[in-house]
Amino acid sequence: MTRHVFAHARAVLPDRTLDGALVVVDDGRITDVAPVIPGAVPAGAVDLGGALLLPGIIDTHSDALEKEQRPRPTVEFEPGFAVLSFEGRVRAAGVTTTHHAVSYQTNADKDRTVERSLALAAAVRERAAAGVGLVDHRLLHRLDARDADALDALEDALAHQPHTTDVPPLVSYEDHTPGQGQYRNLDAYRSIIQRQEHLSAEDADRFIRHRIDERADGIPQRVRTLARLGQEARAGRIRLLAHDVESAEELAGVRAAGAPPSPSSPPPARRPAPHRTPGCRSSPVPPNVLRGGSHSGNVGAEALISEGLVDNLSSDYMPTALLAAALRLAERGVVPLHTAVALITSGAARTAGLTDRGALVPGLRADLLVVSVEGGRPTVRMSLLAEESRDGDGAPVSVARLLKPADAAASSR
Repeated sequence: MTRHVFAHARAVLPDRTLDGALVVVDDGRITDVAPVIPGAVPAGAVDLGGALLLPGIIDTHSDALEKEQRPRPTVEFEPGFAVLSFEGRVRAAGVTTTHHAVSYQTNADKDRTVERSLALAAAVRERAAAGVGLVDHRLLHRLDARDADALDALEDALAHQPHTTDVPPLVSYEDHTPGQGQYRNLDAYRSIIQRQEHLSAEDADRFIRHRIDERADGIPQRVRTLARLGQEARAGRIRLLAHDVESAEELAGVRAAGAPPSPSSPPPARRPAPHRTPGCRSSPVPPNVLRGGSHSGNVGAEALISEGLVDNLSSDYMPTALLAAALRLAERGVVPLHTAVALITSGAARTAGLTDRGALVPGLRADLLVVSVEGGRPTVRMSLLAEESRDGDGAPVSVARLLKPADAAASSR
């Protein structure tokens, strides 16, 4: 049996932060969390000297793999390399479980095609199946609700590339037509388009009108898409989420169609803060917290979090912001530290349907982070994936194992 013991940690537990904690890990599972007893620290324990000890971060929605593959418009790496490169970045940021968002849509503005998304999904599955990844790789299937071809592609992908993990695949229903959802604020959207496309105000208006007119015919398809996703969700074949829903009515429609949805961005600005609907989870993005507001004119995440309307933060485009955002919330007194950390750990686990991780609780996976804070900014000093602390020749080589004395490492093999 492989054992790791961490002593004198500032452990962030589900309901409090425990100073001077002792955390024990046996073969990839947490087996004990308790205060340190003076004079009774086990031999070989790692003294964390008051550093934070957290569960590994769970990211429920990350588009960043797309940018890793195509960092510039004229530069594209093969998908397998992009996955390897990206996993090193997110592991260094404390993410131990990541859901790569693969988009079933054709979007020239974001250089997205169904074919490119399927290639990235295949690379993610290949890395996950190898069992040697630095993180637990999973998928979030993002479906353009008004695109009939996208729905066909998703159904084909799920039928011929079955997901073999412990929960049904996550599928996110979304409609990014200008004038609703994420782009409800047309003034903000116009400003974004002008900057991105270097357009005049008049040309930006024409662009927006064309997008709205172009997609108007897709409303019946949106109804068919939601009905089909509802069938799959009720049958337990997918876990249905909703992305940037426009209104309480649309949210109710998604809930009625299948499973409780998880809006992955805050509701638009100038709308009263929503009442919590049972089973509904809101997932703003960390840059909203760090920047003090939304870049697209939507409501600030802090306001929703302070009212208890948010269950988890998901990275969207910047996974490195997850830990910093959680600690910033605690620093500003928006919520206590344990509540802020839950937004990127146990809350995210609930959104994804993962019951085996996300908290420093005996019996759960030992996905762990050791974090120091200097000048108000966190640094991940060490991370441990559960598989790395298990016995067996097939386990990946971990930092914890490499740091053992040579004689101890030899005796554990």
